[in-house]
Amino acid sequence: MKRRTILSMEQALSLPYATLRFAQLGWRVIRIESTPSGAGLPGDPNRYIGAKVVDDDRRTYFVAPNVGKESIALNLKEPEGQAVLQQLIRELDVDIFCCNTVPRRYQQLGIDYETLRAVKPDLIWAGISAMGPSYPDAPGYDPVIQAMTGYMELTGDPDGPPMLSGVPLVDLKAGDEVYANVMLALAERAETGRGTRIDISMLQAAASWLITTLPLLDFDCRPDEITRSGNAHRKFIPTNVYPTADGFIYIAIGSDVQWKRLCETAQFFDVANAVRRTNEGRHQERDAIQRDMTAATRRCSTAALSEELRKATIPHAPIHDIPGVREMAAIRDKLTATRTPDGKLVRMQPMAVDVAGAPSTFRFPPKYGQDTLAVLREAGIAEAKCVSLREQGIIAG
Repeated sequence: MKRRTILSMEQALSLPYATLRFAQLGWRVIRIESTPSGAGLPGDPNRYIGAKVVDDDRRTYFVAPNVGKESIALNLKEPEGQAVLQQLIRELDVDIFCCNTVPRRYQQLGIDYETLRAVKPDLIWAGISAMGPSYPDAPGYDPVIQAMTGYMELTGDPDGPPMLSGVPLVDLKAGDEVYANVMLALAERAETGRGTRIDISMLQAAASWLITTLPLLDFDCRPDEITRSGNAHRKFIPTNVYPTADGFIYIAIGSDVQWKRLCETAQFFDVANAVRRTNEGRHQERDAIQRDMTAATRRCSTAALSEELRKATIPHAPIHDIPGVREMAAIRDKLTATRTPDGKLVRMQPMAVDVAGAPSTFRFPPKYGQDTLAVLREAGIAEAKCVSLREQGIIAG
């Protein structure tokens, strides 16, 4: 089977995360970064975020999304750089081109679908932007989109301010949409031989997740159904975080049958009454149930309570910190890894889904422009031409 090749003009997180998923399959991913402009540090700004790892342009925030990739520095503002890009697409038989710049720049940089399709008609083209090509100047930042799509309105304590998620959900959702839609495009290309243009709007992708709130507007919902509810579930009661004698535990009651089993345990026997037998009844006594549940959970350690809930087959979990997540048996054996140039092992997040034959250890992220000359030579660009391109500022690294 042909190893897929991706050229990706990427920066920040949304697109690097998408192309990481392809790198995790063993596909070839070549990052394109801009040449130095004199206005700040060269290349992806995320290279310079976090603590220094091995050098200044491979810091902690940059590592995990960019393992297993190659890096070239190419000036696409100039016609010569655009010509190099087209030669790379032809000679490397590129399957997929990706970008996550504002749509207004597509034609300026010669990366628009129409231009690149003329070079390779079966090319799959994928772009991430804040709101799609109809809003060509809108910058796409995860926190901004979380604010725009109501995520912040839905997150946090009811009596507190709107709050960001602790995970960059919008960036990762957009990246997953690139991954999924490229796979669909490859399947269609196998049947038709045609390429595809894919435009991912971060705003639209994020709004597609409002499945439990946005439709309620046409059901004359109460205001408290579409705003912050802290750790409590808006519909299923009791589902919340509860204090224990030595920490916290999350308990989720998703049905009346589970509620009955909960109330049959010694720890929660006193929480039951006739009104609370149904979820509708429990809504009527929501605040009182919260107080009663809290009084019951405070009497036990997290471990003892967890054992009692396990026996009753009640969904629950301790609140893990991040080191605790990494040590879970179900995660520990799935971690991916890389090694710094001096041999230090870096354990990273697992793949989203197990794929037979996929690698679990990846090349450390490349330095800025590290692979520029090797990739250009592979595409048939002569040494003398490479020297000339460097002198003109068309390539770097």
